[in-house]
Amino acid sequence: MDAIIEHRLELSAHATRALELDGDGPGIVLLHGWSDSADTWRPLLAELGARGRRAIAVDLPGCGHATRLGKGALLPQLDAFAAELVETWADGRPVVVAGDSLGGCLALRLAERRELPLAGVVPVAPAGLEMPSWFDVVERDPIVRALLAAPMPVPLALVRERPALPYPRAVVDAYAPPAAIAELLPELSVAPFDLVGVDCPVLLVWGARDRRSPDPEARIVLDQLPTTHVALIEGCGRCPQLEATDRLLELLLPFPAS
Repeated sequence: MDAIIEHRLELSAHATRALELDGDGPGIVLLHGWSDSADTWRPLLAELGARGRRAIAVDLPGCGHATRLGKGALLPQLDAFAAELVETWADGRPVVVAGDSLGGCLALRLAERRELPLAGVVPVAPAGLEMPSWFDVVERDPIVRALLAAPMPVPLALVRERPALPYPRAVVDAYAPPAAIAELLPELSVAPFDLVGVDCPVLLVWGARDRRSPDPEARIVLDQLPTTHVALIEGCGRCPQLEATDRLLELLLPFPAS
Protein backbone atom coordinates (compact mmCIF):
# COMPACT_ATOMS: atom_id res chain seq x y z
CA MET A 1 0.00 0.00 0.00
CA ASP A 2 1.29 3.46 -0.88
CA ALA A 3 1.60 5.73 2.14
CA ILE A 4 -0.25 9.03 2.16
CA ILE A 5 2.21 11.89 1.88
CA GLU A 6 1.19 14.93 3.95
CA HIS A 7 2.78 18.22 2.93
CA ARG A 8 2.17 21.95 2.48
CA LEU A 9 1.22 23.70 -0.76
CA GLU A 10 0.94 27.30 -1.94
CA LEU A 11 -1.97 27.81 -4.35
CA SER A 12 -3.61 31.03 -5.47
CA ALA A 13 -2.05 33.04 -2.61
CA HIS A 14 -3.21 30.45 -0.05
CA ALA A 15 -1.11 28.10 2.04
CA THR A 16 -2.74 24.74 2.54
CA ARG A 17 -2.19 21.13 3.53
CA ALA A 18 -2.26 18.30 1.01
CA LEU A 19 -2.68 14.53 1.41
CA GLU A 20 -1.13 12.97 -1.67
CA LEU A 21 -0.58 9.56 -3.21
CA ASP A 22 1.98 8.70 -5.85
CA GLY A 23 0.78 6.25 -8.45
CA ASP A 24 -0.70 5.79 -11.88
CA GLY A 25 -3.46 7.80 -13.47
CA PRO A 26 -5.68 9.28 -14.35
CA GLY A 27 -5.02 11.22 -11.17
CA ILE A 28 -7.90 12.03 -8.84
CA VAL A 29 -8.33 15.42 -7.16
CA LEU A 30 -10.57 15.33 -4.07
CA LEU A 31 -12.36 18.44 -2.77
CA HIS A 32 -14.14 18.35 0.59
CA GLY A 33 -17.31 20.06 1.80
CA TRP A 34 -17.62 23.35 3.63
CA SER A 35 -15.77 23.40 6.99
CA ASP A 36 -14.54 19.82 6.52
CA SER A 37 -10.93 19.09 5.61
CA ALA A 38 -8.85 16.78 3.44
CA ASP A 39 -9.09 14.24 6.27
CA THR A 40 -12.64 13.37 5.20
CA TRP A 41 -11.05 11.62 2.20
CA ARG A 42 -8.55 9.49 4.17
CA PRO A 43 -10.57 6.23 3.92
CA LEU A 44 -10.89 6.64 0.15
CA LEU A 45 -7.23 7.65 -0.18
CA ALA A 46 -6.22 4.49 1.65
CA GLU A 47 -8.17 2.38 -0.85
CA LEU A 48 -6.80 4.31 -3.82
CA GLY A 49 -3.27 3.87 -2.47
CA ALA A 50 -3.79 0.13 -2.17
CA ARG A 51 -4.59 0.12 -5.88
CA GLY A 52 -1.69 2.28 -6.91
CA ARG A 53 -3.76 5.27 -8.02
CA ARG A 54 -2.41 8.80 -8.04
CA ALA A 55 -4.56 11.16 -5.94
CA ILE A 56 -4.54 14.33 -3.89
CA ALA A 57 -6.88 15.87 -1.31
CA VAL A 58 -6.36 19.38 0.02
CA ASP A 59 -7.80 21.66 2.68
CA LEU A 60 -9.84 24.32 0.90
CA PRO A 61 -9.16 27.95 1.90
CA GLY A 62 -11.00 28.83 5.09
CA CYS A 63 -11.07 25.19 6.23
CA GLY A 64 -8.76 22.74 7.95
CA HIS A 65 -5.14 23.86 7.97
CA ALA A 66 -5.50 26.29 5.06
CA THR A 67 -5.30 30.06 5.29
CA ARG A 68 -8.46 32.12 5.54
CA LEU A 69 -10.51 33.37 2.66
CA GLY A 70 -10.27 37.05 1.87
CA LYS A 71 -13.01 39.64 1.92
CA GLY A 72 -15.63 39.67 -0.81
CA ALA A 73 -17.28 36.87 -2.75
CA LEU A 74 -16.12 33.42 -1.64
CA LEU A 75 -16.85 31.20 -4.64
CA PRO A 76 -14.49 33.07 -7.02
CA GLN A 77 -11.68 32.67 -4.49
CA LEU A 78 -12.39 28.94 -4.15
CA ASP A 79 -12.64 28.62 -7.95
CA ALA A 80 -9.20 30.18 -8.43
CA PHE A 81 -7.70 27.92 -5.77
CA ALA A 82 -9.23 24.74 -7.23
CA ALA A 83 -8.29 25.68 -10.81
CA GLU A 84 -4.66 26.29 -9.86
CA LEU A 85 -4.60 22.99 -7.99
CA VAL A 86 -5.79 21.15 -11.10
CA GLU A 87 -3.42 23.01 -13.42
CA THR A 88 -0.31 22.48 -11.30
CA TRP A 89 -0.97 18.96 -10.05
CA ALA A 90 -2.20 17.53 -13.35
CA ASP A 91 1.23 18.12 -14.89
CA GLY A 92 -0.27 18.08 -18.37
CA ARG A 93 -2.24 14.87 -17.86
CA PRO A 94 -6.06 14.76 -17.59
CA VAL A 95 -7.37 14.30 -14.06
CA VAL A 96 -10.70 13.46 -12.48
CA VAL A 97 -12.06 15.95 -9.93
CA ALA A 98 -14.38 14.53 -7.28
CA GLY A 99 -15.97 16.74 -4.66
CA ASP A 100 -18.43 16.44 -1.81
CA SER A 101 -21.10 19.09 -1.08
CA LEU A 102 -19.29 22.43 -1.61
CA GLY A 103 -16.46 20.44 -3.23
CA GLY A 104 -19.01 18.99 -5.64
CA CYS A 105 -20.18 22.49 -6.48
CA LEU A 106 -16.58 23.49 -7.21
CA ALA A 107 -16.07 20.38 -9.35
CA LEU A 108 -19.05 21.32 -11.53
CA ARG A 109 -17.79 24.91 -11.78
CA LEU A 110 -14.35 23.64 -12.82
CA ALA A 111 -15.99 21.56 -15.54
CA GLU A 112 -17.16 24.78 -17.18
CA ARG A 113 -13.52 25.74 -17.84
CA ARG A 114 -12.52 23.95 -21.02
CA GLU A 115 -8.89 25.00 -20.71
CA LEU A 116 -8.40 22.74 -17.66
CA PRO A 117 -7.06 19.19 -18.18
CA LEU A 118 -10.16 17.38 -16.94
CA ALA A 119 -10.92 13.75 -17.74
CA GLY A 120 -14.24 14.17 -15.91
CA VAL A 121 -15.88 15.36 -12.71
CA VAL A 122 -17.70 13.43 -9.97
CA PRO A 123 -19.84 15.77 -7.84
CA VAL A 124 -21.02 13.97 -4.69
CA ALA A 125 -24.25 15.50 -3.32
CA PRO A 126 -23.15 18.86 -4.76
CA ALA A 127 -24.26 22.07 -3.12
CA GLY A 128 -25.76 24.69 -5.38
CA LEU A 129 -28.41 22.75 -7.28
CA GLU A 130 -31.94 24.01 -6.70
CA MET A 131 -30.68 26.14 -3.81
CA PRO A 132 -33.39 28.85 -3.63
CA SER A 133 -36.01 26.46 -2.25
CA TRP A 134 -34.07 25.51 0.88
CA PHE A 135 -32.42 28.93 1.16
CA ASP A 136 -35.86 30.46 1.78
CA VAL A 137 -36.52 27.87 4.51
CA VAL A 138 -33.19 28.63 6.18
CA GLU A 139 -33.93 32.35 6.14
CA ARG A 140 -37.35 31.79 7.78
CA ASP A 141 -36.24 29.36 10.49
CA PRO A 142 -35.66 31.33 13.73
CA ILE A 143 -33.27 28.78 15.21
CA VAL A 144 -31.05 28.63 12.14
CA ARG A 145 -31.11 32.41 11.84
CA ALA A 146 -29.99 32.65 15.47
CA LEU A 147 -27.17 30.21 14.81
CA LEU A 148 -26.00 32.19 11.79
CA ALA A 149 -26.03 35.38 13.84
CA ALA A 150 -24.09 33.89 16.75
CA PRO A 151 -20.67 35.49 17.38
CA MET A 152 -18.99 32.09 17.96
CA PRO A 153 -18.91 28.85 15.91
CA VAL A 154 -21.75 26.46 16.73
CA PRO A 155 -20.77 22.89 17.74
CA LEU A 156 -21.79 20.26 15.21
CA ALA A 157 -23.55 18.09 17.80
CA LEU A 158 -25.75 21.00 18.86
CA VAL A 159 -26.84 21.74 15.30
CA ARG A 160 -27.64 18.08 14.67
CA GLU A 161 -29.96 17.93 17.69
CA ARG A 162 -32.62 19.80 15.70
CA PRO A 163 -34.69 16.96 14.19
CA ALA A 164 -35.76 16.48 10.57
CA LEU A 165 -33.66 19.30 9.21
CA PRO A 166 -34.28 19.73 5.47
CA TYR A 167 -31.18 21.85 5.00
CA PRO A 168 -28.11 20.99 2.93
CA ARG A 169 -24.89 19.82 4.46
CA ALA A 170 -23.41 23.29 4.01
CA VAL A 171 -25.68 24.27 6.94
CA VAL A 172 -26.43 21.11 8.90
CA ASP A 173 -23.19 19.14 8.78
CA ALA A 174 -20.83 22.04 9.32
CA TYR A 175 -18.81 23.45 12.14
CA ALA A 176 -17.82 26.80 10.70
CA PRO A 177 -17.82 30.48 11.60
CA PRO A 178 -21.49 31.50 11.10
CA ALA A 179 -20.50 34.71 9.35
CA ALA A 180 -18.72 32.70 6.66
CA ILE A 181 -21.75 30.44 6.19
CA ALA A 182 -23.99 33.49 5.91
CA GLU A 183 -21.73 34.84 3.15
CA LEU A 184 -21.67 31.56 1.24
CA LEU A 185 -25.39 30.78 1.23
CA PRO A 186 -26.45 33.74 -0.95
CA GLU A 187 -23.73 32.90 -3.47
CA LEU A 188 -25.02 29.35 -3.76
CA SER A 189 -28.60 30.53 -4.07
CA VAL A 190 -28.18 32.45 -7.34
CA ALA A 191 -27.49 29.82 -10.03
CA PRO A 192 -23.80 29.06 -9.34
CA PHE A 193 -23.49 26.98 -12.54
CA ASP A 194 -23.42 27.72 -16.26
CA LEU A 195 -23.58 24.10 -17.39
CA VAL A 196 -23.84 24.92 -21.07
CA GLY A 197 -20.05 25.14 -21.17
CA VAL A 198 -19.42 21.65 -19.77
CA ASP A 199 -18.13 19.09 -22.28
CA CYS A 200 -16.28 16.60 -20.05
CA PRO A 201 -17.95 13.48 -18.60
CA VAL A 202 -19.99 14.07 -15.42
CA LEU A 203 -21.01 11.45 -12.85
CA LEU A 204 -23.40 12.71 -10.16
CA VAL A 205 -23.42 10.66 -6.96
CA TRP A 206 -25.88 10.77 -4.08
CA GLY A 207 -26.59 8.61 -1.07
CA ALA A 208 -30.08 7.13 -1.43
CA ARG A 209 -30.81 8.06 2.20
CA ASP A 210 -29.85 11.69 1.71
CA ARG A 211 -32.47 13.85 3.45
CA ARG A 212 -32.80 15.99 0.34
CA SER A 213 -34.19 14.07 -2.62
CA PRO A 214 -31.60 14.14 -5.40
CA ASP A 215 -34.17 13.66 -8.17
CA PRO A 216 -35.01 17.30 -8.92
CA GLU A 217 -31.37 18.31 -8.47
CA ALA A 218 -30.16 15.62 -10.85
CA ARG A 219 -32.81 16.69 -13.37
CA ILE A 220 -31.34 20.20 -13.46
CA VAL A 221 -28.04 18.78 -14.67
CA LEU A 222 -29.46 16.02 -16.84
CA ASP A 223 -31.66 18.46 -18.75
CA GLN A 224 -28.59 20.52 -19.68
CA LEU A 225 -26.00 17.75 -19.94
CA PRO A 226 -27.61 14.69 -21.56
CA THR A 227 -24.40 12.63 -21.30
CA THR A 228 -24.34 12.95 -17.51
CA HIS A 229 -24.78 9.77 -15.45
CA VAL A 230 -26.34 9.57 -11.98
CA ALA A 231 -25.51 6.95 -9.35
CA LEU A 232 -27.41 6.42 -6.10
CA ILE A 233 -25.64 4.57 -3.31
CA GLU A 234 -28.14 2.48 -1.37
CA GLY A 235 -28.15 2.68 2.40
CA CYS A 236 -25.99 5.79 2.35
CA GLY A 237 -26.69 9.33 3.52
CA ARG A 238 -24.84 12.59 2.91
CA CYS A 239 -21.24 11.33 3.09
CA PRO A 240 -20.56 8.43 0.68
CA GLN A 241 -16.79 8.87 1.08
CA LEU A 242 -17.20 7.93 4.76
CA GLU A 243 -20.39 5.86 4.80
CA ALA A 244 -19.86 3.82 1.63
CA THR A 245 -16.17 4.14 0.75
CA ASP A 246 -16.01 0.86 -1.16
CA ARG A 247 -19.00 1.71 -3.37
CA LEU A 248 -17.72 5.20 -4.13
CA LEU A 249 -14.38 3.64 -5.00
CA GLU A 250 -16.14 1.27 -7.43
CA LEU A 251 -17.70 4.26 -9.15
CA LEU A 252 -14.49 6.29 -9.31
CA LEU A 253 -11.99 3.70 -10.51
CA PRO A 254 -13.49 3.08 -13.98
CA PHE A 255 -14.54 6.70 -14.51
CA PRO A 256 -14.54 7.98 -17.14
CA ALA A 257 -15.11 4.93 -19.29
CA SER A 258 -12.50 4.65 -22.02
